[in-house]
Amino acid sequence: MAALAYPKKTREFQNHHFDSTIWNDFKFREDDIIISTYAKSGTTWTQQMIAQMMFGPDTELAVAEMSPWLDLRVPPKEVKLPMVEAQTHRRFIKTHLPVDALVFSPKAKYIYIGRDGRDVVWSVYNHHVNANALWYQALNDTPGRVGPPIEKPTADIHQYFLDWMERDGHPFWPFWDNIRSWWAIRDLPNVMFVHFAEMKRDLPGTMRAMAKFLDIPVAPGNWPRILEYCSFDWMKANATKSVPLGGAFWDAGAQVFINKGVNGRWHDTLTPGDVAAYEERARAELGEDCAEWLATGKLGTHER
Repeated sequence: MAALAYPKKTREFQNHHFDSTIWNDFKFREDDIIISTYAKSGTTWTQQMIAQMMFGPDTELAVAEMSPWLDLRVPPKEVKLPMVEAQTHRRFIKTHLPVDALVFSPKAKYIYIGRDGRDVVWSVYNHHVNANALWYQALNDTPGRVGPPIEKPTADIHQYFLDWMERDGHPFWPFWDNIRSWWAIRDLPNVMFVHFAEMKRDLPGTMRAMAKFLDIPVAPGNWPRILEYCSFDWMKANATKSVPLGGAFWDAGAQVFINKGVNGRWHDTLTPGDVAAYEERARAELGEDCAEWLATGKLGTHER
């Protein structure tokens, strides 16, 4: 049998948020879990699910501390790497990088969560427009930033969407190559694809599938409370446990980070022309199958 072709790192990605070079010095363990998304696609939700399945049910899990965003450049890798390497529990680490900008290991298991780009923009906008001066200071003024600072958002969410489309993920980072790069490795045995809409439709089924894929044994009697602690309402009410720095980057607090958890808010703002342009772009960038999955969560013949 031919050896599996695992992806190789081919570039670094650095900006106001990222320092991909940290992956070059990261030492993988046999049971590492990597949670990957573009951003605002259910990352924090998935971190909560995995934490509760592994260590719960427990209302006091400090998930944001337990599951760091490895390639976020703050704090710098000289500080972050020793902290991650000192963790003694099974590690579950977050990334927002495309595959070709991180080190991919056959040792780890990867969960990739996708979400329709239009829903992503509405969630990103809420995240961005509510960020405070401390957020901008950390991202823009901490030494080591590569490239321009992140800008403050326009007050018009429609214009924000149009800018995001025209400049591919502006003012955060490129969208389409993130989706493409992960889609290309979806059939590897240590990769699981999940969609935000699927998590909304069937949280118990999604979590049980994750537990099976990650080899996490969950006692049957623990499921009711685990599911409760992974519900949107519970997480919003207890957001300081799962949001970075307890929500200090947002004046409205951690609850604004876990905002609405719903899809389709763009329907009332985008014109039919906007929708058609987005859908045409998605097909051109991703191909028919991947564009359909991103919009609906249906993987067709690739569904796990």
